[in-house]
This record gives sequence, structure tokens and C-alpha cells, in this order.
Amino acid sequence: MTEAGVVRRIDYLTLGLVAVLGAVGLYVIRAASVSLTFLQDKMYFVDRQVLWFVVGGIVAGVLFAIPYTTLAKWSRYIYWFMFGMLAFVLVKGHTALGASRWIGTQTLQIQPSEIAKVMIIVTLANLLSRKQSMKRWRDLISPILHVALPVVLIIKQPDLGTALVFIAILAGMLYMAGAPGPRLLLLFGGGLGLAVFWIYAHLNLTIGGHPIPLPMHTYQLDRLISFINPNADPLGTGYNVIQSRVAVGTGGLYGLHHVTTNSQLAFLPESYTDFIFAVLANQMGFVGAAAVLFLYFLLVARGLFIAANAKDRLGALIATGVVAMIGFHVLESAGMAIGIMPVAGVPLPFMSYGGSALMADAGAIGLLLNVWARREGLVFRVGETRPVVADAARP
Repeated sequence: MTEAGVVRRIDYLTLGLVAVLGAVGLYVIRAASVSLTFLQDKMYFVDRQVLWFVVGGIVAGVLFAIPYTTLAKWSRYIYWFMFGMLAFVLVKGHTALGASRWIGTQTLQIQPSEIAKVMIIVTLANLLSRKQSMKRWRDLISPILHVALPVVLIIKQPDLGTALVFIAILAGMLYMAGAPGPRLLLLFGGGLGLAVFWIYAHLNLTIGGHPIPLPMHTYQLDRLISFINPNADPLGTGYNVIQSRVAVGTGGLYGLHHVTTNSQLAFLPESYTDFIFAVLANQMGFVGAAAVLFLYFLLVARGLFIAANAKDRLGALIATGVVAMIGFHVLESAGMAIGIMPVAGVPLPFMSYGGSALMADAGAIGLLLNVWARREGLVFRVGETRPVVADAARP
């Protein structure tokens, strides 16, 4: 297939869904900005988000133009570049809010852990596509280690939310690669059970008069458990969840469609980033929030359709990784806003403000379009306006 034919096979349904989500995101960021008393120019974040959309479009275009099979051939270099970025953050990264996650200057900063999500999808897909079987326990060792190394660096930043995204990507891609569902349920369910027991032991047991060590900061632990009973510390660890719930509830059925500096949003922390879904529900109500979630459902469903129609195992795995990434982001971001998921600082795709997250989301969409455009069995011949069955694919 010629590259001209590839361009003519762009999946406009996926692009349309992303465009609508992005437009709604700009509206919601604008609404959140009005309540930010420290912001003099209320269009500041909106203008910058538009710029990041342009940059994201370029990133998506590049990852669409380069055949995903070529990206897979570069997998080793991509992986170690990603590892180097994450390691560099720990040494020379910019620190803010107690975390060292960014590199760059004061005016332009990039969060490598966000970009790494797209890189791990490509490199893990390449690894899994080369495996003949995933039926044995030992077949899971190399992909788990492949993901575990960057996850350790991400946790040390610390960035627990992104680490959880990596785990979600791993789970989805292992299942697509053929790992038995019960075995994955035992593996990840057992891991979750172990984590819960470890937290319980840390809170209730001691060794030599000292709590059992836990590989996370105190504020991270507080965030994880505060969603269970935020009213236990309403002005501390439960504050974010409580304010988010109030903002969501205030929106009612159809939303407020206006905001002032004295509104509930003025009390909502990180309203234009992590808790953007609360602003969405506040401004557009239950109906608007449900409609946006339905758009995300359509995007995930389209991604699964692309995975099912990929021309090879590699393409199916890449598309599955993108679906797992976007799906977990939506589940966690929307869930923590309404108090059914722990607060982990995961942005809502194409809606939360942030250049790194938007570039990662756009890059993931570029990979999805890449797989769709190069699916098996259809080609565009010179002068044809519709795809025809390739000669090699004819019975």
C-alpha cells in the first residue's frame, strides 16, 4: 500500500470523537479558569491548551506517518530512551508540590512519565508479539519485568497515578497476547490484595516499635484511603474528595452553565487538571457528564474494533494498549471526582489541562490511526475512491 493510500484511510470517526472531547475540554477549562483567583487572564489556560492541541496534532501525525512495524523495529532504542528520561528526572527534574516529575525550563516543562505511556505501549507490543505462547507462568516474567523497571522509576518521582496506568496497560496487553484470564485475575488480584494487606500492616502492625515500611509517601497513602471516608478528615486528606462531590452535586441534572469567583469551583483544588470532571459535571450536569462518558465509551469501543481488525498481532497489541490507557484514565479520573476511586492524580484524556498529557493522548491516537490505516485486506489503487480487496487477499 502506498503512503498516499494510507493517508486516504484515516479513521475520521476516531478523529471526530477526539475533536468533540477536546472542544468540550476547552469549554470546561474556561469555566474552571474563571474561579481561579490567582489567574488574571482567564483565557490563559485555554490559549495554552489550544497551542498544546496543535503540538499534539503534530505528534499524532508523526506517529501515524511512521508504520507501526517500523516503530517496533526501533523498540530497543525507544525503551532505553524512555528509561533514560525517567532516570534523568530523578537527578535533574524540576520539583513541584513535593514531586520531581518535570524537565525543562521554568516556562516550558515536559513530564516524561506521560510521554513514557506511549513508548511502553510500542515496546511492550513488540515484546509480546514475538512470544509464541503466553500459557505458562514463566511466559509472563519478561513482560512484567519490561514494565516494572520504568514503574519503579515513576514511583520514586513519586507518581503513583501514572504507575497505575502502566499496570493497566500491562494487564490489557497481556490479555490480548493470550495470557489466560483466570491467571491474570489471580496475578493482578493477588497483587491488589497484597497491596491492601501491606497498607493494613503498615497502619496497624509494628516491628521493634516502628511501623512496617511502606514504599510510598504519607500523603499518597492518605489520598488512597481518604475516598473510603473523606469526612474523617474533612479539612485535610478528605478535602479534595468532599469539594469534588459538592461541585458535581451542585450541577444537578442539566448544569449551571455559568461560574463566578464565589462559586463552589473556587474551593475545588486542581479544578482545571486532575478534577476537571467535577467541573464538567458542575457546568453541564448529569446529562452533559453522561454524554461525555458515552463519547469516551465510543472511543474505547472504536479502539477495540481497530484492534480486532488489525492486520497482525503487533497492531492488535498496540491498539489494545491505547484502549487500556484511555479506558483506565477515564475510569480513574471520573471515579475519583465522584468519590468511588482513590485520588491518584490521573488526567482526563483530551480535557484536563496539560501539555505532556495531551501530547501522550494525541500520540496514542496517532498509533490507533496507524494500525487502522494499515489493516490487512484493503488497499487503495490509483484512481480508486473506495478500498478494494488486495490481490493477495483474494481467495
